[in-house]
Amino acid sequence: MASIESRNNKNSKTYRIRLSEGELPSRPRIGFGRITKRQAETAKVNVENLIKAKNTGSEVSISVQGWLGGLTGSVRKRLEAHGLVEPIKRKAEITLGAWVDGYIKNRTDVKPNTKRNMLATRNSLFGFCSTSINIADFSGYDAEEFRRHLLELGLAENTVRRRCKRVKQFFAAAQRKRLIDENPFYGIPTSTVSNTKRQQFISCADIQKVIDACPNNEWRLIFALARYGGLRIPSELYGLTWDDILWDKKRFIIHSPKTEHIEGKETRICPLFPELELHLMESFQQAQPGQKRVINMNLTVSSNLRTQAHRIIKRAGLKPWAKTFQNLRSSRETELVEDFPVHVVTEWLGNSPDIARKHYLQTHEEHFQRAVKKRWPDSGTRGGLNTAADPRTEPQEQNRGVDLTPCFATACDNMQEDTNQYDLYLIPPRGIEPLSHG
Repeated sequence: MASIESRNNKNSKTYRIRLSEGELPSRPRIGFGRITKRQAETAKVNVENLIKAKNTGSEVSISVQGWLGGLTGSVRKRLEAHGLVEPIKRKAEITLGAWVDGYIKNRTDVKPNTKRNMLATRNSLFGFCSTSINIADFSGYDAEEFRRHLLELGLAENTVRRRCKRVKQFFAAAQRKRLIDENPFYGIPTSTVSNTKRQQFISCADIQKVIDACPNNEWRLIFALARYGGLRIPSELYGLTWDDILWDKKRFIIHSPKTEHIEGKETRICPLFPELELHLMESFQQAQPGQKRVINMNLTVSSNLRTQAHRIIKRAGLKPWAKTFQNLRSSRETELVEDFPVHVVTEWLGNSPDIARKHYLQTHEEHFQRAVKKRWPDSGTRGGLNTAADPRTEPQEQNRGVDLTPCFATACDNMQEDTNQYDLYLIPPRGIEPLSHG
């Protein structure tokens, strides 16, 4: 009979199955990875049933077949190596390198920047493993090791998650192609998390210093569009034309390459904020005859403006901040939600309330300063309550000896006649505590 062996690791205990001499003379140990004791007991029973089926030539029961179907490829291979199950006939012998390269090449529906990101992920993947590995041999454990490999390279957590998400996308396509039964990146964290350490609120005073330090009017407008218009830079600069500026309606149209694949999200309309209108009007007056684009420099949707932007920020006497243009957009959104409902602001800036709260809205120094300011006048009124005139604040001793003036009901003649029979007195003012004798 097979037996269960346990091993103590640093943070957990693992189990493996060891066959008896009667089952296999070599008494091999079969590891199942990190499993609980109950799962190990289930594995032991199923392994014994596999041995019985092999020795008697009978069919494997349906329950054992279902258990085999849920095993990872590496565990099943261990069972195959000991002759307990038949090797799975692969549908195709295709290498991981061939599949990934073919997948990226065939994605003609994605934007150039997306394809560049895919290629960067491809290089990270094959810096970790060989291109010649069979796609079916890449296991869930390999996916965990790949994530750890990226972290050891010093990449930020969100960068690691995005690259794991793209590799998961490669394997998801292979799964739909029925080249693999399961995606090894299932369970690997791929959704980005908020990183408030890289957030910085850029005040209007600081951005004005930057605008004043710009070498020309186009750069002044770029910073103004980012800080006061909340545009995504550079992608939403590329398609902005003078025809999109609706001067008479005090609005302008923004073309969004990031969301154009979503129906109804190809463009959005944003108010022509006064602080932005000033810079747009100045640029419009200086535009060349026949110039259609607002920003006329040689610009593409993937242009890198950060290097020059950092030079300008340093020239303004400021230290360049992280996420140069995203923090300008974030600062604008933080300002706007203090004056307008969040659903209105997100419609103007082209994201959702959830994304705004998670990645854009900030708590900055001015919020703290406003919170500790006195919110009532010095006359003693606090939140509408005049404490100086509140009788409950007077000593109870002063309430003693107060003249008790008769009070008659006058709302109804009948009631007035009835009340003439009684002496009714006002209750003297007093606090909420009971009167005491000392």
